[in-house]
Amino acid sequence: MVAHRASLPDRVAGVRVTILGGGGFRVPLICRELARSGLAVDEVVLFDVVPGRLGVIAGVLADDHLLLRTTTDLDTALRGADLIFAALRVGGLDGRVRDERAALDLGVLGQETVGAGGLACAARAVPVVDAIARRIAELASQAWVVSMTNPAGIVTEVMAATLGSRVIGVCDSPMALVRRACAAAGVDPGPSLARLADRVEADYLGLNHLGWLRGLRVGGTDLLPGLLADPARLLAMEEGRLFGADLLQALGAIPNEYLYWYYAQAEALRDVMAAHRTRGEHVRARQETFYAAAAAAPGQAPRLWAAANEERNRSYFAELRSGERDAADVAAGGYESIAIGLAAALTGGNGRGGPARLIVNVPNGTTIPALGPDAVIETVCQVDGRGAVPLPVSPPSDHELGLMCLVKSCERAIVTAALTGSRPAALRAFALHPLVASLGAARTLAAAAGAPAA
Repeated sequence: MVAHRASLPDRVAGVRVTILGGGGFRVPLICRELARSGLAVDEVVLFDVVPGRLGVIAGVLADDHLLLRTTTDLDTALRGADLIFAALRVGGLDGRVRDERAALDLGVLGQETVGAGGLACAARAVPVVDAIARRIAELASQAWVVSMTNPAGIVTEVMAATLGSRVIGVCDSPMALVRRACAAAGVDPGPSLARLADRVEADYLGLNHLGWLRGLRVGGTDLLPGLLADPARLLAMEEGRLFGADLLQALGAIPNEYLYWYYAQAEALRDVMAAHRTRGEHVRARQETFYAAAAAAPGQAPRLWAAANEERNRSYFAELRSGERDAADVAAGGYESIAIGLAAALTGGNGRGGPARLIVNVPNGTTIPALGPDAVIETVCQVDGRGAVPLPVSPPSDHELGLMCLVKSCERAIVTAALTGSRPAALRAFALHPLVASLGAARTLAAAAGAPAA
């Protein structure tokens, strides 16, 4: 293990934090949000299987007030950890590019977390995160695990099979949707995504990257019907421009932006094909440039990272979005804000000593009776030192429930395929998914997912 000491202030004893995937590009966001959070942190251990990337990220954070240690040994990273952030990308960006291209070559949408790309990503990630969860249970059974590994819902469900309520999945897109809806409805969303749900009562339900905002209450009044009735205000928010005010009014809800892949499958495929470069290819090219430049000039690593991160924020969802990304969205923070807000509530270090309300990925329990209690869903939860508990929400519509059940069945099939090597399960996952819709493509994609014969 290598220590990287910045100019540290005097610290009291606190939690030991481990970040799995510690050489990842967005790790500085997590570390800097952690430093600002007020949590008492003894040290942050960055674990990665690529030593060069660890060195670059440690260089980016060289002037930050955190005691960093880096290691390529998983057991060393886990022993003694109180709080574990899992930000893994199994197979790296090369794997993402292969997933996206394999789907597009078959005329099927390719995206990292959705449809064929999401299933292929899960097939790679599931055995790895399952093994890591078992190691956490042996070496750090009392640690809270905040998972940011894609596909977030699938990975959380696999890890929860071993770790139970000690693992909670995080994604920033639901809270960002709530923030945009608040702004469009004339409600001040505040500066932080992590504290937004303390200001408003959001009725949000779904799976990761497959959810809907169905209510937005302030002072007991639901502001969503009025927002939906006003096309001008809807068009002031990203989802209104992406889906069109007419569809949002027809749904009676505002869908997560990732549902564009479902509601506009033909248009999305057309636009992605016209771009001639997938999102994965774009991100890979930018990150290869950054890591090479930062390794060659370590003293410039913080500046190089800031420029690369600013470009990544600007270009997010650019293949489908028209115009520039809303600057307020970027300023409000991303998944790092939710992740640290969640960690603070779990450890009692949120600055007020009380719980928080967050939209996170947790086992269903009794929230959606049609799904099993251990099926991971994404919904509003009350979070405190005992964990995250889903709050009451309105029942899903038949459309919402039907799509959730169909996609959940595909998710569970790919988990079975990844853990058992079942080819029938892999074929079932791809053939039944509404974004594949081709038996020939499903057979090819299932074989490429790498499952050996059962």
